[in-house]
Amino acid sequence: MSRMEQERITELLTPQPAIALANLIGAEIPDHTLPPLWNWVYLLARRPHNDLGPDGHPTSGVPAPPASGQRRMFAGGRVTTYGNLCFGEEATRLTQVLRTTTKQGKTGPLTFVTVRNEVTQKGEVRIIEDNDIVYRGQLSGTQPEPMPGEIPEREARLDLKVDEALLFRFSALTYNAHRIHYDHHYAGHEGYDGLVVHGPLQALMMGELLRRSGIGLTGKTFAYRLLAPMVGVQTLSVVASEEGLASGGANVLNCKGVQTATSSLAPIS
Repeated sequence: MSRMEQERITELLTPQPAIALANLIGAEIPDHTLPPLWNWVYLLARRPHNDLGPDGHPTSGVPAPPASGQRRMFAGGRVTTYGNLCFGEEATRLTQVLRTTTKQGKTGPLTFVTVRNEVTQKGEVRIIEDNDIVYRGQLSGTQPEPMPGEIPEREARLDLKVDEALLFRFSALTYNAHRIHYDHHYAGHEGYDGLVVHGPLQALMMGELLRRSGIGLTGKTFAYRLLAPMVGVQTLSVVASEEGLASGGANVLNCKGVQTATSSLAPIS
């Protein structure tokens, strides 16, 4: 795909998607502005159904898979928030591929794609985020599980009960049709023992722990990495990292104490 391919979406920001997200994750309903990271339920690409591949992902657009039949995995990202988005005003998201690289992994070739989203409102850049996506060939068999651990006692903690209904509703809110999140049979086809918890949901909950603890994300870059799949119905736990929440350090752990995601926070350079 050419570096210059772009996708532009403009829409009026109404409160309804934010209300739906708040009710899903047990947060207070925002009044006038959108909390950081909540833009993930707005300005979504809604491609025709016949553009979807067997896995539920679009086969075209930005980004498009490098080849047919490859698995797509969300690896992490960085979100720089310059200002809050306001309800009742139009906003625009410009999406483009920043870079694409191919490497040889243990199980075959891997294609790494970094996608940039720039969100503007009233002519001002409010958010710049980079998403890291990995494409790889299909694997045979079930993926190995990481060694279990313990959920540490830390200064702050946020739990979210994840079940099939929540995964389905979050998929609907983000217009994400990837079948590993709601189709048990297809999740098994991709090597998972159960439904997979969305990476962006885990990142969002790390941001929520910071926000609800009084640590703002505006004027900062929130970086997150997904370390291992979170699979199955369970309670997701977000805790402060060893560095503490002041540094933006938060970790997501599954019900077995396995760390599946981590985050950090830095001032805008």
